[in-house]
Amino acid sequence: MAGKRKTNPAGSTNTFRGDVLRVLGVLKVATTDQIQRIGAPHLSFRHADKPTPSEQKTARTASHTGALSDMRKHGLSENGGSTETGDKLRNLTLKGLQAASYELGRPVTEMGSTARGAGSSGASHPMTVNETVIAMLRPKPNTAKLAKDPDEVRAAAQAAVDAPAGIGTIASYWTEVSLPATGTWNAPGKGGAQADIVLTAPQDGVPLLFIEADNCHETAEELADKLEKYVRFFRRKVKDTDGKERPMWRTRWSAPATWSGDATYPPVLLVFNRIGERNPNRTIPRLQELTRHLWQGQRQKGFHVYDGRIPITATGLNQLREHGPEGPVFLRFGRYHMQPLREAIGNPRREAADARTWEEATARQEEYQAQVRRAAQEQAAKQAAEREARRPVCTGCGARFTDERWAAAQVTDRGAPKDSHPHLCDDCKQRALSAERQTAGTQEHQEPVHRGAEQPTFQRSPHRPVCTECGAAFTDERWKATERVGWGATPEPNPTLCGDCDRRYVTDLQQAWPDEHRHQEQVQELPEQKAGGTWLSRFRR
Repeated sequence: MAGKRKTNPAGSTNTFRGDVLRVLGVLKVATTDQIQRIGAPHLSFRHADKPTPSEQKTARTASHTGALSDMRKHGLSENGGSTETGDKLRNLTLKGLQAASYELGRPVTEMGSTARGAGSSGASHPMTVNETVIAMLRPKPNTAKLAKDPDEVRAAAQAAVDAPAGIGTIASYWTEVSLPATGTWNAPGKGGAQADIVLTAPQDGVPLLFIEADNCHETAEELADKLEKYVRFFRRKVKDTDGKERPMWRTRWSAPATWSGDATYPPVLLVFNRIGERNPNRTIPRLQELTRHLWQGQRQKGFHVYDGRIPITATGLNQLREHGPEGPVFLRFGRYHMQPLREAIGNPRREAADARTWEEATARQEEYQAQVRRAAQEQAAKQAAEREARRPVCTGCGARFTDERWAAAQVTDRGAPKDSHPHLCDDCKQRALSAERQTAGTQEHQEPVHRGAEQPTFQRSPHRPVCTECGAAFTDERWKATERVGWGATPEPNPTLCGDCDRRYVTDLQQAWPDEHRHQEQVQELPEQKAGGTWLSRFRR
């Protein structure tokens, strides 16, 4: 503990010193009260029981005051004057900005200046910028750190938690950012603008937003001139790392190619703090007329298109504090009703029209897909019915073939069936095969025994022949007659016909050629010549 006290005499912790680095790294110059409201908002509820506001502020800022004291000892921060109300201003040194760059995860070149001397004139504009950041941020207290506090303290903190949320974190904001129309980021030339606040919070639906804080000291013409400088910056193009030209602002910030369906420039929010002599209720209408060419869109069916235009929105700091970004306190130039921030900088009518178009296209696509599916189902059903109509039927029992039996009974490429019984189902085929095996076995037992060297006159084929004319199976006698073998066997003239078809064939042949038939009979009646008879005697003479 003694070592820590020696290093940090004020007794600050890393947590509170980190708060100081993050807040001052973004805001550049701020009061201890502003640092505490952003870095540790739960302390605003813990010390609410103090009798006076001054004592309450002293109590809730004590931890960050100690952190600033220790950081000033280490050369990280310094006092920067005071506000018009007497609050001390704090800013970082160059060494502190480098430490803050690590806390925020930003390059040192993007940290900006130290804002030294900003408090010499009261820093009214930086204070308005800071209050605008706090109103947009709306820091939520950590109720876990108030677990041991009284019930009323925890109830007040919970009410703040339940209120509409803000946008982003402190790391989502930049202040005093140069927008060079000429020159470079680090060395901007003349004719450029300087944004009071740049907000990047894509996680909250605000990818990129430029904010201008005005204390009602500037005229409408001065504000219009500043917006013209914004346009010059947005239109400027430079070569990116890939050698292609892109808008300069896209080389530093990421944002969608379109904004709410439009190819617009990033939106600009004007926040008016009524401490000057000018009335924003008169400044805004005049400013709208002067900048109409910058924000006015082209009317389409039911919405406007804002390609190449700047969405310019205005609000008051007091209204922003009370309602936050979710409240309907933002007026988009060209519209006549107040809206929440996201709707004001967007194009809700076009988004709704695009959504309807998308839904209609989706419905048409789904209907088309349904029709395709129905047509496919009907075609499949038709093909299935046609296939069922072609399915063979067993000639034995009348049952339809299964898919496997149908495939097995198909005719091969050579015209012959692959199966021995292509017209029978599996059961009938098995019964037919069993019957054939039994018949074959019986006939084998009835075959006469060959005597000596007598040549066989009958050799049974493995399958019973079928008549090619009528399709009837051969009888055993006809089967035997058509399959006689041996030298002494007379070949059957019509071995592919059954007995009945063979007789009909012979009868038809006799009727068609009677003379030929008589000639054959005469030839058959000639006596058989003996061997060595007249035919050979001619050669012996």
